[in-house]
Amino acid sequence: MAKTDIFAATVEHFLGPIMPFMEDPTVSEIMVNAPDEIYVEKSGRLVRTEAKFDDADAMMAAVNNVLQYTGKRLTAEHPLIDSRLPDGSRVHVILHPLSRRGTIMTIRKFAKVMFNADHLVELGSWTAEAREYLEMCVQAEKNVLVAGGTSSGKTCLLNVLSGFIPGHQRIVVIEDSAELEFQQDHVVSLECRPADRWGRGEVGITQLFRSSLRLRPDRIIIGECRGGEALDMVQAMTSGHAGSMSTLHANMAMDALNRLETLAMMAKLELPLHALRAQVASAIDVIIQVTRFTDGRRGLTEIAEVLPLSDDGHYRLQDMFTYHLADDEAGRGGKGRLQWSGKKSIFRNEPKMRILRNQWNLTKAIFQADSSEESKA
Repeated sequence: MAKTDIFAATVEHFLGPIMPFMEDPTVSEIMVNAPDEIYVEKSGRLVRTEAKFDDADAMMAAVNNVLQYTGKRLTAEHPLIDSRLPDGSRVHVILHPLSRRGTIMTIRKFAKVMFNADHLVELGSWTAEAREYLEMCVQAEKNVLVAGGTSSGKTCLLNVLSGFIPGHQRIVVIEDSAELEFQQDHVVSLECRPADRWGRGEVGITQLFRSSLRLRPDRIIIGECRGGEALDMVQAMTSGHAGSMSTLHANMAMDALNRLETLAMMAKLELPLHALRAQVASAIDVIIQVTRFTDGRRGLTEIAEVLPLSDDGHYRLQDMFTYHLADDEAGRGGKGRLQWSGKKSIFRNEPKMRILRNQWNLTKAIFQADSSEESKA
């Protein structure tokens, strides 16, 4: 029996009280706050369940078994741990006394049925026009940043966008805890490693990113920017590594640029603010804002192109798609859809975009040059 199969069997045994939720496709997240207090996110809503572990020891046995799969240990020196289950589900554990009521564990389930671009259109998460626009941007090797709040669907969208990457390209994926699942054949997946019990051997995203530049990547995908590695990513994007993607926590597209700037400053590199902002504005081409609505729905609410800095050194965006509420009862309930802003893409005259013009269909008006520009060409 393979090692993964052995762990899968033991995990199923130790996680017995919550296995029904692991197998329920409508449950996306499981939150164990205490042995007898377990919540799940079901169809977008939090629900307290009647499930429970026998006692604290049974719960800790389950936690330790989960961590064992990735070779990690929960200790007083390392009380915060990210791990994953054999099926790809992401696990985060916090040890007492950081958690005042005792050890807690949250499992974000890996979607066994992978969403694709057409499925997101059917769900109303984006429109066919927005889908084609983003497909053109990915194929034209634009650097894309997916922004959103916790559990808003950033990783899911990144998986979908990766499907637009041509199959012949070499993709290097860097993650803190592996959860991205790309469909291409040529994918190199790198995962961070925490320090051991003596504080040795830690390998972070920054180290993996710098190493990835020597792996001859066509695309570099960082699961999430959350620290000083943002500066490395920005500098790589501005030095020939086009078509990269990442996610970031932010509530608006403009906030995403400001947060990326703040993260880059965590690298503690002596760089003038204006120079840093100029690099950020030059590195990121498209920002996609995803939102989780109060009723549990998730969808795109903004797609913006990043413009050069203003004369006074501030970021500028051009909204390409924005979310508009419906005019009926659905609109009063918060439902709406993405709509094109009517603005033409700033990439429309670039060679990498022009060679895709035979693929323009719904987005022809977005990417087609003006008649005056056509005559100059």
